[in-house]
Amino acid sequence: MQKNNLKEQLYTIIFEADTPAGKRFDVLLFVAIMMSVGLTMLNSVDSIRTTHGAWSIPLNILFTVLFTIEYGLRLYCAPKPIRYARSFFGVVDLLAVLPFYLSPFIPGTRFLDVIKILRMLRIFRVLKMAQYVGEADLLQNALVASRRKIGIFVVAVLTIVVILGSLMYVIEGEANGFTSIPKSVYWAIVTLTTVGYGDISPHTPVGQALAAFIMIMGYSIIAVPTGIITADLIIDSERRKNARTCTSCGHAQHDADAAYCKQCGAEMG
Repeated sequence: MQKNNLKEQLYTIIFEADTPAGKRFDVLLFVAIMMSVGLTMLNSVDSIRTTHGAWSIPLNILFTVLFTIEYGLRLYCAPKPIRYARSFFGVVDLLAVLPFYLSPFIPGTRFLDVIKILRMLRIFRVLKMAQYVGEADLLQNALVASRRKIGIFVVAVLTIVVILGSLMYVIEGEANGFTSIPKSVYWAIVTLTTVGYGDISPHTPVGQALAAFIMIMGYSIIAVPTGIITADLIIDSERRKNARTCTSCGHAQHDADAAYCKQCGAEMG
């Protein structure tokens, strides 16, 4: 009985964010994650790692031990430990500490410490952003509805950059840095998306004219997927606004002229 009570108390603290104890735990966890992420980022700077590497090692050990204990407690008090271990956050929690323990046996695994940055996703829970996640359904539905149009658009863009890149390879040639068709296609992608790295540039008047045409065309092409998704967003938003809700089971998103509920089959009033 005491063991069950302990597991229930731990579950309330660790998994229930709406309780006072759960809120305090989430805030402490948030602070620890941010400090750990900050330490990982600072360790990636050579000058800081060389100067202050001595004190960063014990701090890294401390955070790793704390996260290991937290992961073990989550497995202990979770109703279905295997299910939690296989969940997204369960895998992230494990990968956040695993490289530290494998590093003495497998060289190079310490570089996987950067995975712990994924734990920042728990900020959504701490800051109560999860309540807005449902609004993402609107965007998801719009993306799903426009997937074929976007797919055709991507194929069209790929075709354009292959043709223009091959044409630029013929016009400029290896002497001006366009040493192959794949490299010329890379240049076409960079130019069409208006990124413009500048590592390759045309030198002939014809090549420069073609580059100017690609740049101007890039502005119009970038607006296409935005317009497609926006149109589907408006359509889905209007559909939700005019949708009906079943009075029997509460299932929403029925068409305005629906006669029966598609969830329970009850007649729509």
